[in-house]
Formats: sequence, C-alpha cells, structure tokens
Amino acid sequence: MNELIGRVLRFETDVFPARSELYGRLASRGQSPKALMISCADSRIVPEHVMQAEPGDLFVCRNAGNIVPPYANQNGGVSSTVEYAVMALGVRDIIVCGHSDCGAMKAVAEPGMTKDMPNVEAWLRHSNAAASVVRDAYPELEAREHVRAISLENVVAQLAHLRTHPSVAAGIARGQISLHGWFVDIHAGEVLGLDGVSGQFTPLREGSALPVALKAERRVATELEFAEAAE
Repeated sequence: MNELIGRVLRFETDVFPARSELYGRLASRGQSPKALMISCADSRIVPEHVMQAEPGDLFVCRNAGNIVPPYANQNGGVSSTVEYAVMALGVRDIIVCGHSDCGAMKAVAEPGMTKDMPNVEAWLRHSNAAASVVRDAYPELEAREHVRAISLENVVAQLAHLRTHPSVAAGIARGQISLHGWFVDIHAGEVLGLDGVSGQFTPLREGSALPVALKAERRVATELEFAEAAE
C-alpha cells in the first residue's frame, strides 16, 4: 500500500503539473468521452492502458466478468452507467471487453468454485448463455480452451444483453451507436475484435478495417411512410 501511496504523491508533484492544461480544460469544460468501455475488474486489464487513453477519453465500467445484465426495472450500477453514458454524455461507441485467463469465466466453467460466494454466484448467472453455447455448440475442449471459448462467447452474450437497454436500443435504431466486442489476450499481448458479419474474433491490426460487432446504421422495423399509410 505504501508503494501505491507513493504513486499518488508523484501524481500530485509530477504528473498533474505536467498535464495541468489538459486537467484544467477537463475541469472547466466537463467530459465528452469518445467511448464507453465495459471491462473486467481483473487487475491485469486496465482499459486506459490497453487503449493508451488520455484522461477524458474513456467512460469506464468495470466488474467481474465484464457483464451487462439484461435491462430490468431494478436499479443497477452497470445499467445506470450505460444509461448515463448514452443519454447524458452522448457516447456513440460502446465496447464490451473480455480477456484471457479470466477468473470469472473459470467460475462459469466450473460453478462449484463459487459455492461459498453467493453474490458472485448470482452475478455470474448472467453468463449462463455463454456456458450453454460452448457446451452445446463446441466440440470437446481442454480446460484452458474451454475457458477461452466461454470468455469469447461471454462477450457476445453481454452485447446481446446491452441491446435490451432502452437507451442503447434507441441509439441503435437512430443509427447513432456502434457496438464493439473485444478480447484482450494477456499471453499474446494482442486485442481481438468481434466481426458482426462473420461472427468471428479477429486481431486488431493497423492498416486493416476495424472489426465491429454492430455498425452504426439506422435500424427500424418499418419505415415512417409505411406506418402512416397503414393508419
């Protein structure tokens, strides 16, 4: 803890003075982050570090397993964060980011791991769809491959949950929100992105098109002209 406190002091004496103009601008003008990133609370995955983000660039929500519960009437931290990011801050890109060697996904693969942690066990039920997909749609996998597959499918599942949130659904319908599914491979030091067309995760590479889970395009079930003609 002393080491961490020392870093706080260095922030006050070195970092802040060197970036005083940036912090002053953020303090006076407020924030307008470029994206909302929902990532795992794992200490090895730091969203700002992965994206080399500056203060003010990212609005971040971290929790065990990078989970987005489906929308419900009960208040929740993730739901409130999503709603605020979209409606108050006008965020147009939302990233759900998983990672390799995820302890939460290991617990999803082996439910007995959380038998003495009822709150964790209840929380991880939001990843049941990922476990079911891997169980039913994947061939026999070794333990490490099994957890990786669940981690990838969990990103897909949480993106589906995200679309149940009214603010996100409305933004998608207006063509103002893009959804991204990322996976950080700690061992390889690379980031994979979900391609919504192929359904596959591919490496993010400079010079190549960014894989996007759901591109910002107007998506409505019927055209206004059609609706008016039916009245």
